[in-house]
Amino acid sequence: MAAGMVKRKSYMLLHRASSASSPFLPAFFLSSSRNFSVAKNIDFESGITLQEARTWDEGVSSKFSTTPLADIFKGRKIVLFGLPGAFTGVCSKAHVPSFLKHANSLKGKGAEDIICVSVNDPYTINAWAEKLGAKDKIKFYGDFDGKFHKLVGLDLDLTGALLGPRSQRYAAFVEDGHIKVINVEKVPSEFKVSDAETLIKSL
Repeated sequence: MAAGMVKRKSYMLLHRASSASSPFLPAFFLSSSRNFSVAKNIDFESGITLQEARTWDEGVSSKFSTTPLADIFKGRKIVLFGLPGAFTGVCSKAHVPSFLKHANSLKGKGAEDIICVSVNDPYTINAWAEKLGAKDKIKFYGDFDGKFHKLVGLDLDLTGALLGPRSQRYAAFVEDGHIKVINVEKVPSEFKVSDAETLIKSL
């Protein structure tokens, strides 16, 4: 195992399940365990950046600028949550609404920003955030090439759901780049530990 990594348990989508137990994924998916490692720290020297949610015109006017990880996390206390994709079931109906509902409580626990990161382009995630009415309380960033989630060990292959490389469903508290708390769902169709209320109890 690489230095600075924490062992976590995740699940691969392999076998059959009922649609009732998997609202996010098609009924023919179930999970089988595998081990994966989550980074203890976010590497500011990696050269990896995120893309702030914006319209296409804003992207053009900014010359498609990106945001270094240090600008987001260095010297700051951040609530970070990630999800498989914009405009998808659990992400839209439960995950974002949970953090939107409890934003003030999270700020009361010391969070300076609440940030959602998804493996999407910044234009798609912007349209989604606007549809959810969430941009006033949550900052949204795209991880268009998935490099951020690979860096922190939270990438996930969802080719079986026609989504390709994506991320785990998770919630974390990050202080000055150090991942202090991390809750990762066993499968992305579940929403049991990555909600805002569970994270608040850990802070």
